[in-house]
Amino acid sequence: MPQHKKIKLNPLQSKTLVLLQVLASDPDSSMKLDDTDDVKITRLPHAHGNHMHVGSYTVTSKDASGLFNEAVWIALVRKGLVRENWKDEMVITAEGLAFSTGLEEKFMSASDH
Repeated sequence: MPQHKKIKLNPLQSKTLVLLQVLASDPDSSMKLDDTDDVKITRLPHAHGNHMHVGSYTVTSKDASGLFNEAVWIALVRKGLVRENWKDEMVITAEGLAFSTGLEEKFMSASDH
């Protein structure tokens, strides 16, 4: 039986993946792809001031910077958490959706506006 290698993410990769997971769970920002458990991100949040709204959460622009960082996307592709054609369409894989970053509860705060 082959041994599975544990996937490790750096802090920016983890923050980016958890943001993608939140976007994937928001029907206004995503759409499930036919014949797969992968989800296409259809809308990225835009920063205003020092933060942005991701789903029902408020995230600092600094913490969301990985969404626009090519090196982060390349690493997530290499680890099988997002699809390779991310420049054309952002798709988080079933593996990416199931991956626990450990940031799910701690990273975001509910938006008050």
